[in-house]
Amino acid sequence: MNPRAVKTAIHYGAGARFVSFGAHSTVHQARKEAQLIDGKYVLHMDRFPKFVEEEVSRCISIPLDGKVSPQFKEILELIAANPHIYLLTGHISPAEALRLIDYGRDFGIKKMLVSSAVVGEMSIDQMKQAAAQGAFLEIEFARFTHTGIIPKTHYYVEPEWKSTSRRNPEVFSGGIKLVADQIRKAGAQHYIFSTDFGVYTLPSPVEGMRELIACLLDLEFAEEEIELMTKSNPAKLVGLE
Repeated sequence: MNPRAVKTAIHYGAGARFVSFGAHSTVHQARKEAQLIDGKYVLHMDRFPKFVEEEVSRCISIPLDGKVSPQFKEILELIAANPHIYLLTGHISPAEALRLIDYGRDFGIKKMLVSSAVVGEMSIDQMKQAAAQGAFLEIEFARFTHTGIIPKTHYYVEPEWKSTSRRNPEVFSGGIKLVADQIRKAGAQHYIFSTDFGVYTLPSPVEGMRELIACLLDLEFAEEEIELMTKSNPAKLVGLE
């Protein structure tokens, strides 16, 4: 994550439409990477000293104390100078995400999206706080499917670092019904649904969206609300209104 990479993405081909602050390459996510061994989640940090040295030490974190590096400042300026691009928080902590939204507003960034991985860890008050600051909240349907227990390498090329998602029992047991309750408290106008399908162990994104919409209908969301979260709000982010 550096200004040169962001510049390249902006100017390569038709140009990037978003800048993400990392997925498995964030400190928050890397510290949670784990494998299910004998029924227990074992952290990579506890098993692989090399993982701590080569990965965690280089991962992205958001400064909470307001001490912004020149590189971080330049990245925010690049996003703000290209209003067709939206800021995606990536897999950072809820506290980091709220701080990043503050930075985004300070730098004049108009479009921001809180990643589903972050929303899954947020309290309803934190969701409302992010929404009040003008950010959209993402919900990925894959969060509620079988994919989490399949060891995969999303980011690390080392086979031994394949990860098995560590499920939050409260969130996972609540399933998409819990998310529906949260949406009704915070307001559908602040949410965006995606699938995260397309991973080789999952169906196509189109099938994922069909399953998602079927669930939302079963949960008695109005068709207008579903269209808002799966079509209208995403269109605003990528300039397809």
